Amino acid sequence: MNSSLSHFLLGVYLPLGNFRYFLVVLTAALYLLILFLNSFLITVISLRPSLHEPTQLFLCNLFLNEIYGSTGLFIFLLHQTLKDVHTVTVTHCFLQIFCHYTYATVEILNLAVMSYDRYVAICRPLQYRTIMTLNKAALFAVLIWIYSFIRCFITISLTLRLTLCGNFIDNLFCHNYLIVRLACSDTQLNNIYGFFATASTLLLPLMPILFSYAHILRVALSCPQKGRKAVHTCIPHIVSLLNFALGSFLDILQTRFNLSTAPVVIRIVFPLYFYVLQPILNPIMYGMKTSAIQTACKDSIKIKKIIQNRLAICEAEGLSNQRSQDTGLHRAPLPPEHAIYPLSTSP
Repeated sequence: MNSSLSHFLLGVYLPLGNFRYFLVVLTAALYLLILFLNSFLITVISLRPSLHEPTQLFLCNLFLNEIYGSTGLFIFLLHQTLKDVHTVTVTHCFLQIFCHYTYATVEILNLAVMSYDRYVAICRPLQYRTIMTLNKAALFAVLIWIYSFIRCFITISLTLRLTLCGNFIDNLFCHNYLIVRLACSDTQLNNIYGFFATASTLLLPLMPILFSYAHILRVALSCPQKGRKAVHTCIPHIVSLLNFALGSFLDILQTRFNLSTAPVVIRIVFPLYFYVLQPILNPIMYGMKTSAIQTACKDSIKIKKIIQNRLAICEAEGLSNQRSQDTGLHRAPLPPEHAIYPLSTSP
């Protein structure tokens, strides 16, 4: 970066006093909840051979991305909440931008591929095994991450070449667009690339999404019985897409428009909505609405209970045997029979 800046100052944080400790506990609880929900479903899918299908692989990729994105945010929030001066170094700031941008890119691209997977499963069920194989699904997942890393690397590289004339970011965390606005050098290249990168990341994925749901809707209308089942399987995906769209809209509203006069609650909720609700909503929706995952979760809980009951029984039997042995060791030896009843002697 062509400037002598060593850190950025974040402007949305307020003096919290002792209330900060409550927020730290709340933030840590949310982070642990996200880790548990997503890790649990990844574990269930990984350990069940019957769930080793392309659809579940995309779900694992989605849940892994939720852990990745929430880790990049919550660790930072926990650190900032405990501080009195809310600053972040340049290195950590751009690392956070890289994490947030790759998270959002992987999220929308994975949802786009999942919509195509739903289209093939519903509209072309007999050809599903041929079109959507496990190897193709794994290739899609890898390409999504590679594209996201390359796109965000270019974005950050273009920002690093700028000369900045300020270090105040009016947000909870670092945002590339807000840093570009601090530049006092030419930002035309950043604006051009940002426009095309945003279009390719947000608008291009809409093509497979609209294509897939147009055909799914046609099938649902032509066959009501099959349509109800199709809609039921698509509910988690539709909810996730709508939540992603709302979160993206709030993020754009927060960064592109001047909300400095808005209430502090709005300026805090808007940037947090996308990175907090999405990682919690996705595992809950897919865990509740996907019958295969729901059955696997119930079986896992039943197996866990059976194992716990068996362990409890074995522990109780072990204690019982131990007590029996202890009682035998401490019991006084009985006298011989003739000592109690002496043999009678003839006179």
